[in-house]
Amino acid sequence: MRTSAEPQSRYEYPAHWEADVVLRDGGTARIRPITVDDADRLVHFYEQVSDESKYYRFFAPYPRLSAKDVHRFTHHDFVDRVGLAATVGGEFIATVRYDRIGAGGAPASGPADEAEVAFLVQDAHQGRGVASALLEHIAAVARERGIRRFAAEVLPANNKMIKVFTDAGYTQKRSFEDGVVRLELDLEPTDRALAVQYAREQRAEARSVQRLLAPGSVAVIGVGRAPGGVGRSVLANIRDAGYEGPLYAVNKAFPEDLTEVDGVAAYRCVRDVEGPVDLAVVAVPAEYVPAVVAECGEHGVQGLVVLSAGYAESGPEGKERQRALVQKARAYGMRIIGPNAFGVINTATDVRLNASLAPEMPRPGRIGMFAQSGAIGIALLSRLHRRGGGVTGTTGVSTFVSAGNRADVSGNDVLQYWYEDPDTDVVLMYLETIGNPRKFTRLARRTAAAKPLVVVQGTGTAPQGHAVRATRLPHATVSALLRQAGVIRVDTITELVDAGLLLARQPLPAGPRVAILGNSESLGVLTYDRCLAEGLRPARPLDLTTGATPEDFHRALSAALADDTNDSVVVTAIPAIGEASPGDAELAEALRSAAAGVPGKPVLVVHVELGGLAEALSAAASTAPAAVRAAGIERAPGPEKTPGAGGGAGDGAHPLHPAERPPTAAADRAPASEAPRLIPAYPAAERAVRALAEAVRYGQWRREAAEPGRVPEYENIDEKGAARLIGELLERGEGLTISDAQTCELLAKYGIRVRRALPAPTPDDAVAAARALGYPVALKATAPHLRHRADLGGVRLDLADEEQLRRAYTELSELFGKPEELRPVVQGMAPRGVDTVVRTVIDPAAGAVLSFGLAGAASQLLDDTAHRLIPVTDREATSLVRAIRTAPLLFGWRGSTPVDTPALEELLLRVSRLVDDHPEVVAVTLEPVVVAPHGANVLGATVRLAPPPARDDHGPRTMPAY
Repeated sequence: MRTSAEPQSRYEYPAHWEADVVLRDGGTARIRPITVDDADRLVHFYEQVSDESKYYRFFAPYPRLSAKDVHRFTHHDFVDRVGLAATVGGEFIATVRYDRIGAGGAPASGPADEAEVAFLVQDAHQGRGVASALLEHIAAVARERGIRRFAAEVLPANNKMIKVFTDAGYTQKRSFEDGVVRLELDLEPTDRALAVQYAREQRAEARSVQRLLAPGSVAVIGVGRAPGGVGRSVLANIRDAGYEGPLYAVNKAFPEDLTEVDGVAAYRCVRDVEGPVDLAVVAVPAEYVPAVVAECGEHGVQGLVVLSAGYAESGPEGKERQRALVQKARAYGMRIIGPNAFGVINTATDVRLNASLAPEMPRPGRIGMFAQSGAIGIALLSRLHRRGGGVTGTTGVSTFVSAGNRADVSGNDVLQYWYEDPDTDVVLMYLETIGNPRKFTRLARRTAAAKPLVVVQGTGTAPQGHAVRATRLPHATVSALLRQAGVIRVDTITELVDAGLLLARQPLPAGPRVAILGNSESLGVLTYDRCLAEGLRPARPLDLTTGATPEDFHRALSAALADDTNDSVVVTAIPAIGEASPGDAELAEALRSAAAGVPGKPVLVVHVELGGLAEALSAAASTAPAAVRAAGIERAPGPEKTPGAGGGAGDGAHPLHPAERPPTAAADRAPASEAPRLIPAYPAAERAVRALAEAVRYGQWRREAAEPGRVPEYENIDEKGAARLIGELLERGEGLTISDAQTCELLAKYGIRVRRALPAPTPDDAVAAARALGYPVALKATAPHLRHRADLGGVRLDLADEEQLRRAYTELSELFGKPEELRPVVQGMAPRGVDTVVRTVIDPAAGAVLSFGLAGAASQLLDDTAHRLIPVTDREATSLVRAIRTAPLLFGWRGSTPVDTPALEELLLRVSRLVDDHPEVVAVTLEPVVVAPHGANVLGATVRLAPPPARDDHGPRTMPAY
């Protein structure tokens, strides 16, 4: 928004202060600076405020604003006087302002760093968390303008406003003078303030998704007059799923005398519906959607599921249409799933919502599913729903979201909901793109600490319609960062479902030790080999022979589970050839009862589909009528091609459960600790073992996450001195690679010493430098094409005297050219050790990343580099050093002397602190870092600076800009 032509500010209108936010109740509001154009809005807003709220604001009866008040509250310089407003539908619902003050409380300018702050919230919107959101944003604005403290005077009876300040998490002082409570807030962000902000963000975003997944009433807009079509199909799906709330069919083309469609109340416009509408499912052509959104907003609809296509996936014109859609919906406080969405499903017994294009309601269960692609959503639902020849689910779905272009609601929002959803034990996500990897990683780490999160991640090519931040990191690096956050990262939807089914009903393994038993020696050996390939520690397979009875399986499994040297058991089974027999069901019951006897270890089955075993395994979890299940005659559907599947069509994992006791929907919805013990069975050893290996790695991550590391404090870090130096350097340019001397000075403030190197433009200068440093020395060419390329011969080491130094200087000049082309330097020799490289980058999508690897062409060719997100903890620094494949070289490989890895880890932690403390440091390279048996020596360093972003991930809560 721009202001009128009237001059009013010392700065241009700060458009970057505009933001959409999610409020405590799940609705949205827009926060923006107040300008001279807002006089009428301000007066109208003030008229809606109660006399009591006005009294609390001005400490006296204040029925109306004078012309002078209006001028003062709308004219700001955006530096010393700033006002922000929260708006819904273009109208103010709350305001906040600060005025910079001096020591005596009088108006002041910089360098005064204190300001008075005051809020006013319309009574109808109090309790929605508006003031808390405004405080976060006005505090960020104040810090940007050099203000470090807020002062506020509040009447003692104004408990709500006092609570806004005291709950914010800032360091504060409180006093009572002349009948007024005076609060002083230090605006420097604290760990508690950030924790409060993240907690509020989680509650608000989770609530906004809950309003979409559990609406009290639903309207389908775009229901055709004739059977068929998207709108009519979705209406039927909602009705047939058993949704019990008010349901409405809407189409402006309905005859005026039409009162119902397929037994559902019919209306020409959503505004005609007498009661509230919580969720609107929009299935009209894209050109009619804007009018529908406006009608929904005016009627108070809380959220939209937009199935309509023709948006960003269709090209530039559609992208502009999508942007306008989001802006219009947010202006009314509504959230959107879509556009181009497949829909949403909630199987909870008190909801039963199938607002999607899926013709059948999935079986209730405890798996939450998210997919951006409709085709993949269909595939996932199908694989969990099918029985027999397809992937069979040992549990069903709690909620399902297919977000389409995810212009608004994204995987991050749904993760916030699933984190605290008591009906979801496992989360499965197919992500073609990750719009905000930094936030996703943060949310994934928290979610994975509570429940498994399994993700198939796209290769990095964003489909049309997805607005994503460009990342410079390789796909493999982003995947590695996700794994460090506890994400179970798989490659195909087959692996996604395989892992999900195991995690949904089996306990996490305590370690990598695997027992293998079964009636097929060859299948047991194949399973053993796959365990070794996945990094597990299998025992030699126990062959029960093909004549093994169910009782033999029961005894062997019971013994394996009771053995303390086993953490999990894989059972291999070849069924009898022929029709289904009682033996199949007896084997299923034998394994289930043995597993139930020792419930703390996971059990998996690898079977070959030759007879009726697959049907016996899946009969108990079938959706077929009970009589058919009891007869054991359910037939598998034919092979089905599934997009993104990583296995053969029609192969699948099946549940193992006694056929005579089919689980009920209530059992499926029960928490994993209370539900029947269901054993997943897989048609191939590699699939079962891959799922088990992922569970083992995830279990190890959970155990380590229970004792998180810490970011150490070092006494010799001069954070303020570094900030002053960075500020002085940045005054010279927008972005720059600082000189070697400046680099050494900056790194020294964080306790990082770079070995001194002196320029040697002539042989005599080289000799003088060597005398100053002391022999032995190294002579290096630092020209860009030779820097850090010892393999090209641009480095001479261990030069013990002047003669050797002059000879080396001559050799380099003869090989590579004149000294001015070589840029030679002389440096004192460091103790022998292992050459390594430490780097940091600020990626626009992932944030600050610390990387480590060995120096040299071999490591570069093999991409043997490990990464961690900054800030790095002591535990993460330890794991980073050990994560590369060449790490054994640091620990005494083949009899070599182990090097000082604690010194290396300390160096990594200091570099991490530098980048975390100063966002202006956008790149650091330490190369080489020679790690010796005692100490780590930095021989070369470069640092690049740039102005920090106006807002970062630690800034105030905002929705993605559109």
